[in-house]
Amino acid sequence: MLQAEHLVKQYGDFTAVDDITFKAGKGSVFGLLGPNGAGKSTTISCISGLLAPTSGRVSVAGHDMVRDGKAARKSLGVVPQELALYDDLPAVENLRYWGKAYGMRGQELESRVADVLDYIGLADRAKDLPKTFSGGMKRRLNFGCGIVHKPTVLLLDEPTVGVDPQSRARLFDLVEAERDAGACVLYTTHYMEEAERLCDSLAVIDHGKIIAQGTVAELKATLGARDALQLSGVFPEDGMRQALEGLRDRVADLEIIAEEQHVLTLALTQASQHLPDIFQAITAAGGVVNETSLRSPNLETLFLLLTGKELRQ
Repeated sequence: MLQAEHLVKQYGDFTAVDDITFKAGKGSVFGLLGPNGAGKSTTISCISGLLAPTSGRVSVAGHDMVRDGKAARKSLGVVPQELALYDDLPAVENLRYWGKAYGMRGQELESRVADVLDYIGLADRAKDLPKTFSGGMKRRLNFGCGIVHKPTVLLLDEPTVGVDPQSRARLFDLVEAERDAGACVLYTTHYMEEAERLCDSLAVIDHGKIIAQGTVAELKATLGARDALQLSGVFPEDGMRQALEGLRDRVADLEIIAEEQHVLTLALTQASQHLPDIFQAITAAGGVVNETSLRSPNLETLFLLLTGKELRQ
């Protein structure tokens, strides 16, 4: 249903998207993850037809986005991160507008708009203006505008940003309902727990390249048997990293995956057996451990290992 083949997008000498290939099928959620500046937005713009790729190909529901863009876009629903709503039009008119933009008319349009209002939980606010809505209500209306024409491929760009827990749970339900109805969903998010819950498979992109791809289970398996050990306390900057890295003669696969003033997160095999050595090294470097938390590897641990810990713009 959705396929990118050797996708490249260049701006002069800068390559924003560098040979990206993936495919996603009917009735599935494919996650596209990456830090800020990784190339996700450019990739999404190429998929949605907003940008023409420098080379490579994007097809949506079997239609080439460049050669047969009208048919490709007709099959595609887009829910952007930035709200695409008209604040001075009632909710029902926002939905009508987007339905008409995709060629819907008459009773077909009215029936679908009514169904979508009920679906997104805004039937009782149909005649109200979006500027009077809460953030969660606006996100749900934004979602409704992207699906009013019954797309077979749905692109969701961080659809839960800034919403309350109840609206977030409803949006999860909506995504899963679209998947269960047979839609192919491309989902981008910075929330790793969302990706673990919703995505059947995913790709991690950084510096314009896909650096890992597979199911959540397959990607987590790349951590091997390593645990994630989180330590809370006081950790002086000077000497702490050196002290922990000095343990590698006894813990060969130990890696520091997140380092803050009061929290350290480590990845290593059989972490519980190495706790005495770790505590001793931290104490010797002038640190104090107040609390420990040990958990199995998760997607956030993997994401940090793959993309690094430095802040991105």
